[in-house]
Amino acid sequence: MRGAAQRWCARPAAVAGGILALVLITVAAACAGGPRVALIAPDGAERALVKIEIADTTAARELGLMYRKHLDEDAGMIFVFPATDRLSFWMKNTEIPLDMIFADAAGKIVGIVENAEPFSEKPVGVAAASCYVLEVNGGFAQRHHVKPGDRLKFSGVVPRAPN
Repeated sequence: MRGAAQRWCARPAAVAGGILALVLITVAAACAGGPRVALIAPDGAERALVKIEIADTTAARELGLMYRKHLDEDAGMIFVFPATDRLSFWMKNTEIPLDMIFADAAGKIVGIVENAEPFSEKPVGVAAASCYVLEVNGGFAQRHHVKPGDRLKFSGVVPRAPN
């Protein structure tokens, strides 16, 4: 153990440089605002930009936005599924009316459920296969003119599409 301690202490400038680099990367990521998704019209115009939480595990997808009392206007949650399929959601224990924007593996929006009813146990979905579902505040899609055929463009952390 003494040799490892000597090697560590023998290079304080290298260690300090490594720590500084890690701090700078962390600060840069925080300044960049974390993971986001832009909703892009077919002509390339950006309709909206949303700060996202990523639900890419079974546990995170099951919890989703349940029990939340508020969601910022420019915030949402992206659900990432391991395979493309016809997906459905319910609103049990979800207090906020939500728009659900369904997209395929390429990020193309294939359908939208608008203003899903809070606390409802009725499954809702669209008639097309998807692997991404972006949940945002109810009325968001209408306010930002989001439509099927638009696409999702990720920045920051890019959720993995199915193989």
